[in-house]
Amino acid sequence: MTKLVVVTGASRGLGLAICRQLLSAGYQVVALARTQSPELSALAARHATALSFVAADLSDLEAIAPLCTELVKQHGRPYALINNAAVGYDGVLATMHNSEINTLLNLNIQAPILLCKYLLRPMLLNQSGRIVNISSIIARTGFNGLSVYAASKAALEGFSKSLAREVGKAGITVNCVAPGYMQTDMTNSLQGEKLESIKRRSPLGRLATPDDAAGAVLYLLSEQASAVTGTTITVDAGSTA
Repeated sequence: MTKLVVVTGASRGLGLAICRQLLSAGYQVVALARTQSPELSALAARHATALSFVAADLSDLEAIAPLCTELVKQHGRPYALINNAAVGYDGVLATMHNSEINTLLNLNIQAPILLCKYLLRPMLLNQSGRIVNISSIIARTGFNGLSVYAASKAALEGFSKSLAREVGKAGITVNCVAPGYMQTDMTNSLQGEKLESIKRRSPLGRLATPDDAAGAVLYLLSEQASAVTGTTITVDAGSTA
């Protein structure tokens, strides 16, 4: 039976790379995003029977429960959930608007918790499943101007460790993938000397790519990772080594 995977933040960057690799590996994919990007539309056209797009604003926390109910009703019980959707505001805390703090915490930590809550239920019925939460090296290294973002990702890692203990006996694994700086929409502001400085910190002399991080996600869904739970895989070209 083809395994169903739900991916959030699927329209671009890492989410899109995850969808591509899942489809290549033979998974059925439900891709969640606010809007369908041209790249995701093209991917859906090439995989019409394997990829379904669902428009969803995950910052609307009250809509998550009915969204999950409808997903299971329309597509069946998921094998895996990939919580990739996130937002990052660059700015010091003292001048950050409260609305930005609320939006960031809603999308980066409360939404993944609620998605886990509701999509774990069908996984528990199946007595199997995989959850992969996308964190960031910023959760452990910190970074000037990203204090709230760092807090949200550190919270996600702590949540994942505890949840792994809750659901392990049901054959469900819970892990994080923590990418370093990648060339995505979220890091497009990193150019010139700042970008070169980050590359120089890497023993490999380069940035990790979305495909590098997506490969770690695919590993965590595989049978080879059945004994891996409650941990974080860092994909940063060695910049935090």
